Amino acid sequence: MRVVIQRVQHASVTVDGTVTGRIGKGYMILVGIGESDEEEDALWLTRKIVGLRVFDDENGVMNRSIMDVGGNILVISQFTLMASYKKGNRPSYIRAAGHEKAIPMYEKFCELLSNALGRQVEKGVFGADMKVELLNDGPVTICMDTKNKE
Repeated sequence: MRVVIQRVQHASVTVDGTVTGRIGKGYMILVGIGESDEEEDALWLTRKIVGLRVFDDENGVMNRSIMDVGGNILVISQFTLMASYKKGNRPSYIRAAGHEKAIPMYEKFCELLSNALGRQVEKGVFGADMKVELLNDGPVTICMDTKNKE
């Protein structure tokens, strides 16, 4: 699994003119799910995300987690994070999981994050043409890949 985590002041996702998810302060997370990803990958990411200390403390130092600041999370599925771009100029998505695997993994990841956060995470619509708006705070952007944990 690959994620791009952006610390935001606010973010929203719209599908066919309808807002399907909206948050204030917190994380907007893009997630790509690979064919070889398992539930353990989602568990590892969840632990890292809720413990990530990228919010300022009283001294202006990034020392607080999303739990510490009571932030929210918006999760957007994005298979293009699994792109292979080594050959030619047209990316290949052969490593991205198909819907039969990716949808349950996406839902499980959102469930794990909701449980860890203690409140529901907001979501996009898997596979839909989504319009994402956000105000990146910092900017702070962190990329994580469960195949590169070290």
